[in-house]
Amino acid sequence: MTSRATEEAGTSSETFARSGKLSFDPPCGPVEGWADGPVIRATGIPYARAARFALPEPVEDWVIPLSATQWAPACPQQPVPFLDEALGGALGALVQDEDCQRLSVTVPANVAVDEALPVMVWIHGGSYVSGAGDAPCFDPAALVAEQRVIVVSVTYRLGLFGYLGDGAGKPANLGLLDQMTAFRWVKRNIAAFGGNPSNVTAFGQSAGGDAIAHIMATEAAGSLFRRAIIQSPPLGIARGRRRMNAAMSRAAASVTANMTTAEVLALEPVVARAGARFGLRGAMPFGTQYGYAPLPAEAEIEAAWDAVAPRIEVLIGHTAEEARLFLPTISSLKPWLGLPIIGPLLRRLIVGIVTEAVYARAIRRFARRHVKAGGRAHLYTITWAAPGNPFGSAHAIELPVIFANRRAWQNASFLEGAAWSDLDRHGRALRKVWADFARGTNLSEHADIAGVLSSRRVG
Repeated sequence: MTSRATEEAGTSSETFARSGKLSFDPPCGPVEGWADGPVIRATGIPYARAARFALPEPVEDWVIPLSATQWAPACPQQPVPFLDEALGGALGALVQDEDCQRLSVTVPANVAVDEALPVMVWIHGGSYVSGAGDAPCFDPAALVAEQRVIVVSVTYRLGLFGYLGDGAGKPANLGLLDQMTAFRWVKRNIAAFGGNPSNVTAFGQSAGGDAIAHIMATEAAGSLFRRAIIQSPPLGIARGRRRMNAAMSRAAASVTANMTTAEVLALEPVVARAGARFGLRGAMPFGTQYGYAPLPAEAEIEAAWDAVAPRIEVLIGHTAEEARLFLPTISSLKPWLGLPIIGPLLRRLIVGIVTEAVYARAIRRFARRHVKAGGRAHLYTITWAAPGNPFGSAHAIELPVIFANRRAWQNASFLEGAAWSDLDRHGRALRKVWADFARGTNLSEHADIAGVLSSRRVG
């Protein structure tokens, strides 16, 4: 097993590390973890099993100790070249396997055996077609060691495997159902790892944030987590997708459970192109589908959110220039964006319009509605950018600040020009805000970090 952590852990009486105890005894069955500098990890724990296009079933309890020393595999996925360049190659050396319903638990090395730490469950993004819970760029070691929280990283089904069902032979929302199964696993088992099952915070970015927002619309939401940090959810394109989903389902009619993994993946771009003609929604063609379990019909979604609002506190926001990440993918704009005077003006105009339409407007509306329905909410904007970098405060720019894995992010083009010492300093401040929220600490009226984060309490 390759270590990612680089610092040394502190000591405390009756800790897992001091006692040499790297085994845990949750109700699911004994689990053997491994020490990694300032943290202890138990990686690749199965929380569900499912045949292709089948509903997830919780894994049966086991008796023989489970060796949780391998990273969870990623769901099979197509490479996304522009993201690999911007983000520096997200998956690293992770293997890919359809048997991907696994999670990893990271705890402070000096956590007391009976300590009930706040639990943060990470749902990764990637437009529902890429990414993985154990991708090196999402390594939670710094967050866990600095802030004394427990992080559970969840991997789930993506793309054709998880997010395009027709409600008949291929159930819809399988990836969402995977995530909900993982939350139930956490509630049942996390106390054995030193976590507090009554203090669980869901946090996720992009598609991960979108997934958390939609889990909040399910009947089970109030029992799964107490707080939610919803980072850059594309809620502005979450509705009005019925015709697009139908077109994509027709394009996917030839996909069967008997095909090889490679054959399914080869058809995924074909199916995605069927959604491309539906405007901005086609930019993220795979996603949650209303009216199929566990989600209500689209007309009932706001009532469902209102019902859970008093039980879940929300921290929700976006980056200042979300759309800058995606400009390089629009080939028709390249000649115009390179023009003097007109180019920069056009770039700012497009970035502003798309950021507002896909993210900001719907996020503000979500937060206001949540408070009106009796909940508590904070709105934030990430303003940090690498100095002189054309990506600016783009979509995902907060991720290397929160997940401070220098090796994983060192080739990310949207960080060129940034000093790692600045990233480290800003990261410590931002991780504290995220962890304070998870602890239940009342964030100040304006929990700001100069040059990084602006926020305000809603209502």
